Amino acid sequence: MTATEAKPMTATEWSLLLALSAIWGCTFFLVAIGLRELPFVWLALLRVGFAAVILHTVVLWRGLAYPRQVRTWGAFLVLGLLNNAVPFGLIFWAQTHIASGLAAILNASTPIFTMVLAHYVTRDDRLSARRLAGVLIGMAGVAAMMGLEALEGIGADFLAQLAVLGAGLSYAMAGLFGRRFAAMPPMLTAAGQTAGSTLMLLPVALLTAPAATLAMPGPVTWAAVLGLAAVCTALGYALYFRILATAGATNLLLVTLLIPVGAVLLGTLGLGETLLARHMGGMALIALGLAVIDGRALGLLARAPARQLRPARR
Repeated sequence: MTATEAKPMTATEWSLLLALSAIWGCTFFLVAIGLRELPFVWLALLRVGFAAVILHTVVLWRGLAYPRQVRTWGAFLVLGLLNNAVPFGLIFWAQTHIASGLAAILNASTPIFTMVLAHYVTRDDRLSARRLAGVLIGMAGVAAMMGLEALEGIGADFLAQLAVLGAGLSYAMAGLFGRRFAAMPPMLTAAGQTAGSTLMLLPVALLTAPAATLAMPGPVTWAAVLGLAAVCTALGYALYFRILATAGATNLLLVTLLIPVGAVLLGTLGLGETLLARHMGGMALIALGLAVIDGRALGLLARAPARQLRPARR
């Protein structure tokens, strides 16, 4: 097999990616609410724990067959570690030290990690200058949307910023590792990985912040936790594994460039927030970056002059 660049996504895959970005667009906001009353490790545990209950209920309701191989359940543990336990813990801890806007900008580096890793560990998802340029343009768009004030924290709280970058690397590794579940129903993969991450986070939470020492969170915090679990995790990962199975890891993790777009649009439509010029400019840059990554629009533009110069047939 020859080494090839990742194929462009279909209209259906782009639609699912946009839907996923809208779902995950509220994540940083809900996490900020949850961290007001919960330690970061408990917020991560409750998020994946409730999501696991929801997903396994759906699996049983749909009559999906659980895998019987021990090796598959071991793979679920690895996926849960890379896709939930490690990145959730790192990002949630980081958000206790840096603003959510800066965290979103740093999280948008995930596609770069994915492209570099995929270049070396796969033969059908190789890095190209065009795709790298598209990601960098998209990251510039994310920074523009968040505003210059979000970048003021760069240089301070270095460990927190490094933690978000580490989470991006973990997400990239999870996307590539998750390719082995392509033939499995997405709902079952999502249920398996959330169960695995719950089992890993539970002892960590009990050892670092015993439940008996915690005050009972208020209703707003519980609403944020349930939103994170049901929408951002259960529904989000069902879409995630559906896209991963057909579009590949590097295409899937472009969602981190779109998450700020979803967050801004949700704030505008649902909370009455003002859509500013920097938001529009940032969205335009992100759209340009995605067009460069996809490549088809650029190909049409490149072929247009050639068609104009071609002599007409008599």
